[in-house]
Amino acid sequence: MRAMAFAQPGGVEVLQLMDLPKPTLESDEVLVQVKACGLNHLDLHVRQGLPTKIPMPHIGGCEVTGIIEELGARVTNWKIGQHVMISPGQCSLESDWYNRGIDSCADDYHIHGYQTQGGFADYTKCRAADLLPISETWSFAEWAAIPLTFVTAWNMLHGKARIQANDKVVVFGASSGVGVAGIQIARQAGAQVFAVASSDEKLRKAEELGAHVLLNYRTQDIAKEVKAQTGGRGADIVFEHVGAAIWQQATRCLGKNGRLVTCGATTGPKVEIDLRFFFTQQHAILGAYMGSRHDLLQCVRLVEKRVFRPVVDSVFPLDQLRQAQERMEKREMFGKIVVTP
Repeated sequence: MRAMAFAQPGGVEVLQLMDLPKPTLESDEVLVQVKACGLNHLDLHVRQGLPTKIPMPHIGGCEVTGIIEELGARVTNWKIGQHVMISPGQCSLESDWYNRGIDSCADDYHIHGYQTQGGFADYTKCRAADLLPISETWSFAEWAAIPLTFVTAWNMLHGKARIQANDKVVVFGASSGVGVAGIQIARQAGAQVFAVASSDEKLRKAEELGAHVLLNYRTQDIAKEVKAQTGGRGADIVFEHVGAAIWQQATRCLGKNGRLVTCGATTGPKVEIDLRFFFTQQHAILGAYMGSRHDLLQCVRLVEKRVFRPVVDSVFPLDQLRQAQERMEKREMFGKIVVTP
């Protein structure tokens, strides 16, 4: 089968179109013909090199949609030809953490396309338990814009920050995949959404998704604007995944008893905190890593009902994965970049 893979970490030049063996199935697994796969910053980080053991040559791609091609011997609840999505976060169904709805704390938790081979190929495989059916409400490419980003944003806002109606929520990186998910989830929860992005064009698109207040970090002091728009009160929730470049602005946005929830560090992981400020204002910093299967099912149901919608920035053919990753590195996109075989 064709796959865009790499045999050693490095820049985009290590990505090569390879002819690799089609995956062989264990008895509880399913072979999926890939129709679309969402691109994430995680794919860039893995390609650049992370201190985690991964199969080599490595095939990235965490957000897979496609058609069931083959069933393992013990798989009886799926049919060849069904349209499916692969849950990106996976762990033992016997894990206590899984049963508590905190899947990503399980010792064996892993992400499809990170610790396993992923979807930047003609075929990929997974356990039957990690499949979800998808309808023709949206295209394969649109469905591929949903799983990792929406489950993460849902966990950030509902699982960690405990969002409530009328909360003031500042979404940094509003043009990213997790950002466009965060805008929609916060709006659906009844919050007032402050979208932060780098251009007026991106902010216009954020407004179409439901953002109430539009803030351009290139031309505005974000914390000052948030305080002005809230009568000096500040934000109840700051939603961020950018890291070092915006950390001071993000913390300054918080009002008393505010919660900052983060799921990434795309501009760097090292930040400074003045503890006196945090304890006197009674702030909380919350980390979120992916989300539970229950969270993903919630998101999929709301996407089916068109309460939420996928936002696809662009679609690249498999052999142009280098160009797709370069577009992400330049932060040119609004929404998800999707790759199709």
